[in-house]
Amino acid sequence: MTVHSAVIRLLSWLPTPLDPVRSIKAKLSLALGFAGGAGLLVFLWSIDFYRVDLLWIAIAAALGLVTLQVMAHGATVPLREMTVAARAMARGDYTRRIRTRSRDEVGELASAFNQMAADLAAADQQRRELIANVSHELRTPITALQGLLENIVDGVAEPEPAAMSTALAQTQRLSRLVTDLLDLSRLDAGVVPLRQDVIDVPEFLDDAVREAAMNAGPDVRFAVSAPGMVISGDRERLHQVLANLLDNAARHSPPGGTVTVRAERRDEHLLLAVVDQGVGIPAAERERVFERFTRGERAAGGGTGLGLAIARWVVQMHRGSIAVVEPDGDRGCHIQVRLPLHPCS
Repeated sequence: MTVHSAVIRLLSWLPTPLDPVRSIKAKLSLALGFAGGAGLLVFLWSIDFYRVDLLWIAIAAALGLVTLQVMAHGATVPLREMTVAARAMARGDYTRRIRTRSRDEVGELASAFNQMAADLAAADQQRRELIANVSHELRTPITALQGLLENIVDGVAEPEPAAMSTALAQTQRLSRLVTDLLDLSRLDAGVVPLRQDVIDVPEFLDDAVREAAMNAGPDVRFAVSAPGMVISGDRERLHQVLANLLDNAARHSPPGGTVTVRAERRDEHLLLAVVDQGVGIPAAERERVFERFTRGERAAGGGTGLGLAIARWVVQMHRGSIAVVEPDGDRGCHIQVRLPLHPCS
């Protein structure tokens, strides 16, 4: 047991007679009054107590208490404000802040309280935005699917392959949204362990591009350029990142456009780039596209707005980075992923 912990344990055994007092100023006054009074009594006893005028002692004690109350007022104001702010936070109001210029423990407590209030306000805002965005994303395919099924039941439309294809597309959109939300909740909770697979980069890119080409159709071409190298990482999660980037690039490429996938080694990192020939992303939107339910100014095209947020989480879990960089030409979107070649754990 350390000296500090021993002192704390010893102090915890001491009596606390001032607990019933509900004002910290009164507690300070009483504590200092008792301490000063005990010292004064010893002093007076040493100089012959009975020769001292008791009236002046009472006047001095009263002035001391009044002075202490005035001086302690500034120290207790932040504590009272924190009490009011905490009660307001319990009602959902996170806008209150504690104003103090004190540099003591009370000032540090006020700063910590303000930081906590700001974090809670941001978390509450994210929660509200998440509920609103999820409700909006769910409402669109459900409304379309409901309208189609009502028309079929009422006899307005026939269950033809085209109508069934539309219904299937809407259910697939719902499935993608639910899957993305589950992935995001797992990533937020930190319950997604990363496997360490040895990944052959050219083979990995070829498999991802082959799958993306099947989903994109014949209107979009894919070009792959990758030297022979291997990296260590979670193959399934990295495939999820690349599949999302390729799907976005294919959806935003013009008919007959080409999506280029390039990989190269930079020092001890793998630099992976996915480039399309679409309208690109404005510079002001390039950081925001990695936020949840943000698609920038490009066409939605059926996306959930969660894919790039999940991609950033996965890349960061691999100790890498992902960003939208300046395109090589005048048009297109250029997304660059940087991953370490060595294991991430």
